[in-house]
Amino acid sequence: MIGTIHNNRRGISKIHPSQFLIKIDDEKYSTSATVAPLFGKKVIYRTISGKTITGKITGSHGNKGVVKVTFERLLPGTAVGEKIEIK
Repeated sequence: MIGTIHNNRRGISKIHPSQFLIKIDDEKYSTSATVAPLFGKKVIYRTISGKTITGKITGSHGNKGVVKVTFERLLPGTAVGEKIEIK
């Protein structure tokens, strides 16, 4: 399954650098109820140089099928808009 990195999870005055919002590119996962079975799944981001950074889906964000992902290491700023793999 493929998803797109949207942005960091953030509030008015705080940015959570290890948490990102991911939009899943499948129409099947378009609401918060349909993404619930994905909680706990592994997410893999591959850099251009071949390194992999893994994360875990921790919850939904809003009602449009966007999920919160917590990564082990921080992602580079160029990762926004890139595709990721969900296992």
